[in-house]
Amino acid sequence: MIRTAVIETAGSDPVLRQVPRPAAGDGRVHVRMVASALNFADLLKAQGKYQEREELPFVPGLEGAGVVVDAPEGASVAPGDRVIVAAPGTMAEEVAVPEAAVQRIPDEMGFAEAAGFHVAYGTSHMALSGRARLKPGETLVVLGAAGGVGLTAVEIGRAMGARVIGVARGAHRLAVVKAAGAHEVIDSAECTDLRAALRDLGGVDVVYDAVGAEPGEAAFRALRRGGRFLLIGFAAGRPPELPLNHALVKNIAVHGFYWGGYRDLDPDAMSDSMEALFAMYRAGNLSPVTGETLPLDRIAEAFAMLRERRSVGKLVITF
Repeated sequence: MIRTAVIETAGSDPVLRQVPRPAAGDGRVHVRMVASALNFADLLKAQGKYQEREELPFVPGLEGAGVVVDAPEGASVAPGDRVIVAAPGTMAEEVAVPEAAVQRIPDEMGFAEAAGFHVAYGTSHMALSGRARLKPGETLVVLGAAGGVGLTAVEIGRAMGARVIGVARGAHRLAVVKAAGAHEVIDSAECTDLRAALRDLGGVDVVYDAVGAEPGEAAFRALRRGGRFLLIGFAAGRPPELPLNHALVKNIAVHGFYWGGYRDLDPDAMSDSMEALFAMYRAGNLSPVTGETLPLDRIAEAFAMLRERRSVGKLVITF
């Protein structure tokens, strides 16, 4: 038997249950999990509001890291390999997943770092490099820059040669954003006119919007001609209402980006992106910020911390 977290009713926090070990075989890779990260999507899934709904009860978690226990003959990984796992249901002591869901991690990378690396860094890298085609010298504004995904956009934007403006709430969060590589920061708690503040900084070429609502709308209006707007998430509770007539007149491109959709849309692009990110990590250009690290039996507390925005960086559960 193993321990696993379970969402049993819609809107509830996870509880711990004992379940049988997952069966290996059928071409699946068996992994002993060491750490798993929480994402805002986990909250939405628990509330039944995520675009990919789970049948109740279900095991939360979208990513993690661990050690391969068993793998099919001829697989790209072998027993003993340290791997990331990108698949639903990672909040369990052991998982059995398709081979495509695992990838070796650099020797220098710890399990807590790796657990929260895949979704956040993969989202930002694929969005900025593939969709926005961010160029050196351009200006990137990141909304929700102190969050688990936002911090990765700051780091990657800086590594790609952009001038980065980070928007977050409070001095402590802004200090973390600055340390991650932002050239300029804006305190959303004190800024009464984000559009004007961004224009005073010269305007922006790319908006990375993980917040939505009014901040997204204000940042959109600060875009220069030919700008690109990345719809990443709606942490504020609703999507931004964008004036598409402005997009037409100013030749602005609006890109919706859902990283998880690339599992079916273009899985090779996901693995290529991760290899590029591992290269950035080895070169010292990325320094993942792990927030609180809590044991599995405190997972309900971790959900509350994420819901109440009390974390900076990724919340990680250890086993």
